[in-house]
Amino acid sequence: MALATRTERKPSMTRTMWDSSLGKKTVMAVSGLIMLGYLAVHMLGNLKIFFGEGEFDHYAHWLRTLGEPFLHYEWALWIVRVVLVVAVVAHAVSAYQLSRRDIGARPAKYVHKKPRASYATRTMRWGGIILGLFIVWHILDLTTGTVHANGFQHGHPYQNVIDTFSTWYGNVIYIVAVLALGLHVQHGFWSAAQTLGVGSRTRDRAFKTIANVLAVVLTAGFVAVPVGVMTGVVS
Repeated sequence: MALATRTERKPSMTRTMWDSSLGKKTVMAVSGLIMLGYLAVHMLGNLKIFFGEGEFDHYAHWLRTLGEPFLHYEWALWIVRVVLVVAVVAHAVSAYQLSRRDIGARPAKYVHKKPRASYATRTMRWGGIILGLFIVWHILDLTTGTVHANGFQHGHPYQNVIDTFSTWYGNVIYIVAVLALGLHVQHGFWSAAQTLGVGSRTRDRAFKTIANVLAVVLTAGFVAVPVGVMTGVVS
């Protein structure tokens, strides 16, 4: 009597890719670039606050009507939100798993000291945690109004921004998060280029320059809003 043999089911290509370190780094790179694109657009939108209350509030309303009449009210905005949530979760999970894998691969301390990494590289993990906490606070402050100071006003984003940056803690939280973002972008953009295979020795300097420029522009663009409120330029 022949013995029946059970054939083991091979894992899917997607599963195999995700289980590999390269797969997780690729997920981090792609999700990071998605978030970077959103941040660039978000920063430009924020700068509309310097054109006055009417311009800024109109822009906020336009975001909710984007895609009409093909899409219903706020559908486009919710699509963007869902994509961002997926990108943030994928980025965070892959970063955490890579970190645990790195720690597990070297349980003992190095006998020889490793070459000193850049400040951005050494603060990537803490920067990610700071940004994760900031996202939660930012949503509770200017989207739901749960922790907003001076009473949240639905449909009046200009005034809500003024309220947030009229408090010392609102400015501190925001500026610290933006500085962490700048460092994250500085290292993350160059790292993504290497992971996706577009980097090379000849292009390495160019990608590092682009990363530095992006980090400076995003940091300055986002910090300009609280500074504008603090100095009275925006009021």
